[in-house]
Amino acid sequence: MKGKVALITGATSGIGRATAHEFAKHGIKLIICGRRKERLEAICEALEKDTDVFQLNFDVRDKEATFKAMESIPDEFKPIDILINNAGNAHGLDPIHEGSIDDWDAMMDINVKGLLYLSKAIIPDMVERKEGHIINIGSSAGKEVYPKGNVYCASKHAVLAITVGMRIDLNPFGIRVSSICPGLVETEFSKVRFKGDDKANDVYKGYKALQAEDIAEIIYFTVSRPPHVTIADMLIFPTAQANSTTINKT
Repeated sequence: MKGKVALITGATSGIGRATAHEFAKHGIKLIICGRRKERLEAICEALEKDTDVFQLNFDVRDKEATFKAMESIPDEFKPIDILINNAGNAHGLDPIHEGSIDDWDAMMDINVKGLLYLSKAIIPDMVERKEGHIINIGSSAGKEVYPKGNVYCASKHAVLAITVGMRIDLNPFGIRVSSICPGLVETEFSKVRFKGDDKANDVYKGYKALQAEDIAEIIYFTVSRPPHVTIADMLIFPTAQANSTTINKT
């Protein structure tokens, strides 16, 4: 894997940041993307101790900014061998009739449209080379719908449908496409969902949640399989979790 190039969206926190550090340990060159410039610069500085890094500060929701950012990648970070579509979010936890349209737009724009914009910018070169690996970060919410999860679950169901569609369409070109679907991971996810409310602190109490590093190791395992092996889809729970609503808390 050493010397390959990976582009990771949402690299300023959580699974994206942990994956960048995991990849760096194995000598993978990195293009890290994020909206928070100061965080991006700090992470870039830390990663440069282990590998070559190029940073892109933009919002995947912005179509023009996304394509412009991809065009700015220097030749030494091309071609892109691995695309990690990690950027995503959850906003609100409301029954459908009380949900915020702004929250719905944010989730669909980032989780679905942002993934599509990035993929559209990167995949044509993979097709031309007949080589590449795309990993879309899904969620257990893409496999079942839980109370008050309506639109977030819909967005992650869409991610899984897009992943399957990609795998079918890109099959003739030898491009591997995988989805990694975590359950409860202790990241900033709940702080964003509850918009800073103290309820976010209760989500991970009473049990051992997955850590971002757990998922990063699984992502590296997925991309490091031999060329004839594709891990199509993986669902990962903490041991305390049986499904989206069954969690063994002490």
